[in-house]
Amino acid sequence: MNLIRIRIETDGDNTHSYRYRRRLHRRHHRDHRDDISETWSLPSWPELDGERRLAQENRRRLRRSRRKATKSITAGSEAVSSAASAGGVGSLGLDSIDTEVDGDDVSDRQLWSNPCEFLLTMVSMSVGLGNFYRFPYICFENGGGAFLIPYLVIMTLIGRPLYFMELAVGQFSSYGQVKVWKMCPAWIGVGIGSAVASFCVLTYFSSIMATTIYYIVHSFQATLPWAECDPEWATEEVCDRIKEGVANGTNQRNIINLARLYYEREVINEKADINDGIGLPEWKLTLCLAASWLIFLGILFRGVESSGKVAYFTTIYPFVVIFTLLGYTMTREGAFDGMLFFVNPKWFAAAGQAFFSLNMAFGPIINYASMNTFHHSIYKDVIVVSFMDTFASFIAGLAVFAVLGTLSHELSKPIEEVVSSGPGLIFVSFSDAISLFPVPQLFSILFFLMMMTLAIGASTSWVMALSSIVRDQFPQLKLIWLIVGMCILGFLSALIYVTPGGQFMVTLVDNFGGNVNIYMLATLEAIGIAWVYGIKNFSRDVEFMLGTKIGWYWKICWAFCVPVLLLVIMVYSFATLKPLEYKGQSYPPIALACGWAITALSIIPFPIGVVYSIYKTPGTLKEKIVNCIKPTNDYGPKHPQDRYEWDLFKEGKLMLDDVLPDDDTNPLKTDVETPNNDDKENDAATAVPGLVSKSLDDVNLNKEK
Repeated sequence: MNLIRIRIETDGDNTHSYRYRRRLHRRHHRDHRDDISETWSLPSWPELDGERRLAQENRRRLRRSRRKATKSITAGSEAVSSAASAGGVGSLGLDSIDTEVDGDDVSDRQLWSNPCEFLLTMVSMSVGLGNFYRFPYICFENGGGAFLIPYLVIMTLIGRPLYFMELAVGQFSSYGQVKVWKMCPAWIGVGIGSAVASFCVLTYFSSIMATTIYYIVHSFQATLPWAECDPEWATEEVCDRIKEGVANGTNQRNIINLARLYYEREVINEKADINDGIGLPEWKLTLCLAASWLIFLGILFRGVESSGKVAYFTTIYPFVVIFTLLGYTMTREGAFDGMLFFVNPKWFAAAGQAFFSLNMAFGPIINYASMNTFHHSIYKDVIVVSFMDTFASFIAGLAVFAVLGTLSHELSKPIEEVVSSGPGLIFVSFSDAISLFPVPQLFSILFFLMMMTLAIGASTSWVMALSSIVRDQFPQLKLIWLIVGMCILGFLSALIYVTPGGQFMVTLVDNFGGNVNIYMLATLEAIGIAWVYGIKNFSRDVEFMLGTKIGWYWKICWAFCVPVLLLVIMVYSFATLKPLEYKGQSYPPIALACGWAITALSIIPFPIGVVYSIYKTPGTLKEKIVNCIKPTNDYGPKHPQDRYEWDLFKEGKLMLDDVLPDDDTNPLKTDVETPNNDDKENDAATAVPGLVSKSLDDVNLNKEK
């Protein structure tokens, strides 16, 4: 924020310099009121009357108490005329200052209660199910520990810069993933496409969470149900084979994998193929799915006010369980063999994991950042979240391979034969290993509760992002009813995943709705920000918002590494695309057609948005094309004061050193007190005529609309 510096000289040698925002003590004024000999140096934004400072104090109070933002602040000509009458600045030509903005620009968008809740929510969103079942398996398939080398390189060149980019545009504009494209109206289809992808991934994530709830409920038994053969789901023939083998001294797990049998026959009742359809929803999993969405509703019923509190648990609890599992399994035989198995890197697998683990291009990052105060320092958040994501993936990999090592030792089989991919790693390999632990019920409950919290972190972020899109367009809608509607729609859409053919659909939607299309959307997003809006403009905005210069590392990555490497990865992913299969079974043509329709549904909005923007923009065809990729007039900081200073900053009339962070962590702001009549008298006493020493004739304070 542009500051007014007050210089007060006494009759002695002591000189006192103050920032105008740090309230001058009344006693000091009273003692030295008659000793003032020098003057004020006025800025381009006069803040000389008590009414203006009162408005600023109210703004701080509203943020702290998590209330909705009120009507726009209009200092206008009253502030200047009051200052002129008090300090004799009318001769400087400061006639008026226009601070009016459209009503849409100052919305009742929620803000985070404190920066800690924002940071924990971001960590909870990024450290999700993928870190636990996707990273270890991909690491296993692509060279073990050597996989970390390309993973860290890709995280440095793409993951972290793109994460920072999404945080920056969200916080700068205070918009969700669709309206944020006011920076480049032709690119609005990217935001719509990412919303489609978010909804697709959200629905099947909720089905995985439903399965974890099923396992949690059935862990409250004297014996874990998948630890013993039950004829109801394993058939009499299988149970007899196990009894005969055990009688001959054979380990029952070497006869048949009961954990897999329980998962496929009892839990999901899986079909061999879906040529005749996917079947009807299983009633047990349907109830668990309903419970999942009720949990989402309970967490999000008050938006970030309630979800921010839950983040304390969903962020910390998974790490507690991971370290507990790792610590215990290291005491068992075979654990270190499994960890050592955890050394030919494959770069594109690393790119995919680094990309998806941070939840980029789906929209929640932009949405969560839009609820920050304007000058919140997101740089440290980028570093912390990216580090925690990598750390969680590495620790989860160690824990997974340690547990699988104990299972491998118990069965006298190589680790390759006991590892499953995807959800099978959770519900087959891990559940089988846990059944060997002492007090397996306790470890089972802890483990599946952890998996549920991991699913909550990512899923609630998608629900919030989708609801924010609707609320940006229709701000009059009540948040609670919007969340209820989102949960009902999500529950109905997710019913296809709790059918006997549900796992076929999970694989189909994951591939076409959250994989192929995301590479394209992320590439378009990076190009739209770095090349169309312009890296110069984007860097300028970030510097103004954070009040500090942006390093060359970020600029090079934003301008070159991120868009170019994403473009290469996208081309490579399409060039190496193989026919989709699930457990060796090919999909029927109608299923593949539905999959490509999902991809098209998230990609087609982009060309439609370009054509629509060109059509709606007035002028010749050349003017239409040029203007539809320029920012709209209302793009930028939402608050009128930030907006005004941003305009000055762009024109070079406000230097970076004059920008003061405007959040509650800034001591220069929190020291502001509500002025009273005595304050006004003291201000009037200091603002005597003839004290202005620096002319502002060269600064035009009449903001052009």
